[in-house]
Amino acid sequence: MPIFCCGVECVVAFGFLRWAWKRCTYIGAYDSATWPEATAAEFSPVPRLCRIILAIYEEDLGSPRYRPADWYGMNLEWVIKRVTYQQTMGRSPPYLIYIDHINREIVLAIRGLNLVNQDDYKLLLDNRLGMQKFDGGYVHHGLLKSAIWLLRRESETLKNLWVENGSCYKMVFTGHSLGSGVAALLTVIAVNHGACLGGVPRSKISCYAMAPARCMSLNLAVKYADVINSVVLQDDFLPRTATPLEDIFKSVFCLPCLLFLLCLRDTFIPERRKLGDPRRLYAPGRMYHIVDRKFCRCGRYPPEVRTAIPVEERFEHIVLSCSTTSDHAIFWIEREAETALEILKENNSGTLTTAPEVQRIERLYSLEKEHKDALERAVSLDIPHVVSDPQKKTLKEEEEEEEKEEGFSSGDKEGGFQNESKDAQRPSSSSVGERIDWNDVVHMLFDKNECGKLQLKRDVAAASK
Repeated sequence: MPIFCCGVECVVAFGFLRWAWKRCTYIGAYDSATWPEATAAEFSPVPRLCRIILAIYEEDLGSPRYRPADWYGMNLEWVIKRVTYQQTMGRSPPYLIYIDHINREIVLAIRGLNLVNQDDYKLLLDNRLGMQKFDGGYVHHGLLKSAIWLLRRESETLKNLWVENGSCYKMVFTGHSLGSGVAALLTVIAVNHGACLGGVPRSKISCYAMAPARCMSLNLAVKYADVINSVVLQDDFLPRTATPLEDIFKSVFCLPCLLFLLCLRDTFIPERRKLGDPRRLYAPGRMYHIVDRKFCRCGRYPPEVRTAIPVEERFEHIVLSCSTTSDHAIFWIEREAETALEILKENNSGTLTTAPEVQRIERLYSLEKEHKDALERAVSLDIPHVVSDPQKKTLKEEEEEEEKEEGFSSGDKEGGFQNESKDAQRPSSSSVGERIDWNDVVHMLFDKNECGKLQLKRDVAAASK
């Protein structure tokens, strides 16, 4: 018996040591080891948008405190509006509207979490798991309310800018950390209700979420991957932590302890269970992973950018490293993104003479084909509420959207968006590739008689005659 107990203890100890070794030696670069490299053309907006986000932190762009004025690369005459905490009244983080005539973009940039501002915490705490249904999936309730408020407040400004510039500029929403979640959900609303912005088509709307928060369910994250792009620097903790945002920032001063416990817990959760939970939130859209460190090597290396629309293994592993929190800083993201873009431009201008060290998935298709493949993969994995074609809508959905757009254009903006918020509490109607909601079918075909039994509607009509 003592020998048996000793053997069991050895097995348990060996298993724990093996787990600890694998977790402590896991680096963020492994998450995207098989992804293809991004191109300079698709990644070029990222450093520029990071600088616009950093400009929000300046009290006066005319005499900046943190960087030289020309570092931001902004024309002050093109800054349309800057909104502070006093003006938002806690409904949204501070933001900036900027029109970039060089790149033909209308940019709405939202700053990240302010650790000393209570209003930001209120946004994070206004949520519970599975609390907010929206567009056939689940989203963060507080961030959705903030996005609706912001769009209601600035829709006329954005609409006028788009119309005045020939209705040909791109509408770009961007944000960092907390602001990235607001920007992503604002993009989802704008894509589905383009009339409130003057009829901006889906192809002219895009979003860049820097250090993104987990703000939407997996089906929505894949569905809107053609318009939402998330940028993650190496080991950043926020896109990898499935714990609700409100719990993360409650424990921000003991974050390493929290991450270790979450890492231990997630070890015993199977992948199938994670994918099958429709309430689980993920980082939105297409992922761009900036990798600048290697295993057992000190310092930062020339960064490379990898991109994909992953369905499985979507930054599910928490990385235990000394840079987990520093990689979340917008300053480091801008710095590494700018360096990576220069390297991408050099690589594109030259000719590769050596084979890559790691065999990656060859990028043979266009971005649209990658999005379609990701949707088909999500359908094959039986992801809850996923659709195979996000741009196709049923007749019922089109009628509901027309009613909402008419209500908005009639001048009752507040009421229109309040209805949108109420409708968000209910699951959206089924669309192509989605499972049929039999409750809706029964409601359309049957009525209850006086005895409480179901009757076909034609039978009810005949009985009344």
